[in-house]
Amino acid sequence: MDTAARHLAPTSRSDEDRIFPQGFTWGTATAAYQIEGAAGLDGRTPSIWDTYSRTPGKVRNGDTGDIATDHYHRWREDVAIMADLGVNAYRFSLAWPRIQPTGRGPAVQKGLDFYRRLTDELLKHGIEPLATLYHWDLPQELEDAGGWPERATAERFGEYAALAAEALGDKVRTWTTLNEPWCSAFLGYASGVHAPGRTDPVAALRAAHHLNLGHGRAVQALRANLPGDARIAVTLNLHHVRPLTESAEDVDAARRIDTLANGVFTGPMLEGSYPTELFRDTARLTDWSFVREGDTAEIHQPLDFLGVNYYTPTLVSGGAADGSHRSDGHGKSAHSPWPGADDVSFHLPPGPTTAMGWAVDPSGLTDLLLRVGAEFPRLPLVITENGAAFDDYVDPAGQVLDPDRIAYLHGHLAAVHSAIESGVDVRGYFLWSLLDNFEWGYGYSKRFGAVYVDYATGRRIPKASARWYADVARTGTLPGITTDA
Repeated sequence: MDTAARHLAPTSRSDEDRIFPQGFTWGTATAAYQIEGAAGLDGRTPSIWDTYSRTPGKVRNGDTGDIATDHYHRWREDVAIMADLGVNAYRFSLAWPRIQPTGRGPAVQKGLDFYRRLTDELLKHGIEPLATLYHWDLPQELEDAGGWPERATAERFGEYAALAAEALGDKVRTWTTLNEPWCSAFLGYASGVHAPGRTDPVAALRAAHHLNLGHGRAVQALRANLPGDARIAVTLNLHHVRPLTESAEDVDAARRIDTLANGVFTGPMLEGSYPTELFRDTARLTDWSFVREGDTAEIHQPLDFLGVNYYTPTLVSGGAADGSHRSDGHGKSAHSPWPGADDVSFHLPPGPTTAMGWAVDPSGLTDLLLRVGAEFPRLPLVITENGAAFDDYVDPAGQVLDPDRIAYLHGHLAAVHSAIESGVDVRGYFLWSLLDNFEWGYGYSKRFGAVYVDYATGRRIPKASARWYADVARTGTLPGITTDA
């Protein structure tokens, strides 16, 4: 550990070091649109995020991912940084419009070549590549044809999965189909704070189903085109929902939000059916006739693990007069991302917050893992995203000291360890994110990276938290919190 990281380690109390299981995966993660740039190079065509970010008023400061962190040209440097940090896995996403620009037809060789070069470099450094097929960058032509609310998009997604597996399956053995489909469906089509920016609650519910169906078809395509030892999963941003009080009204509000946040995906993906409460809670909006016979069986595919993304818990109460209290952490909009739950209020949990305004509460991660582990005991879990944004800056000595991020990571890794000690089968942790990057509707105003990026020059500066995490990854040991002498 370097001097800065040692000085900035949490100092609130004393406890023992926590040792993670042998073979535990230590990784970091990114997403294509947030880091790659090269938006118009080598055959890549616009995605919904290109269109959305170029729409005035949609993204803070008018920022776009046109250049981002220029990872498309600086990938060797970024892999070298990962190797220096000692991580043994890297989760990245494939840009659908870079591989299959229109969402149909054959793949573009230059797009595939980029990912083949990247994965070769990762493997050379002993870093396992984990590829995510979809991290929100739907080809714009598919959105023009109706997007995720249309069944055809799920069919196209299955075809794209087959192309990616055929091209990269000899190098990439671990895959996830979707990243956070809740955001794609409900922030993209209900509240409109994510691309494509639509505000139709019925379209959002249709999108959720077709994302589920696309997942099922992608799993089948991956199984058909990958070696037998490949591992396939999905990544869900499972919400840990708590009622504000123990009143019947608040408890029911928590149940309804839990169903919309979690059950809409875990039901069909992991159990083979949608929750009956979901249909009842949204009956005034739709009869769900877009769910055809055999769909849930196609969605319910065997998985090798479940990716879990966690940042903060969700606190709710019932009985709001107008549903205007929406401190749900998902961006401001006049339109709710919670179809059929306009009378539910969202509250900021007590305690410190990140630069995103999200409560720092590691206990929510332990509670979530305990619940998922109990409900799906035969399914291994991997934390595919966890991290925090803070107001980082380069000090006069050229360092980026981020004690708040170190404290956040320490608390959340301790939460993961607690779940493991309680018997939950958690097999890995991916820090979000490797680099500061384009943070969706917030543009470049929020920094999640373990590595600071000077956007004017592209210069990368590992933060104190990066060195701290490197020590944890190399040793497999979370240091106890010690009190300075």
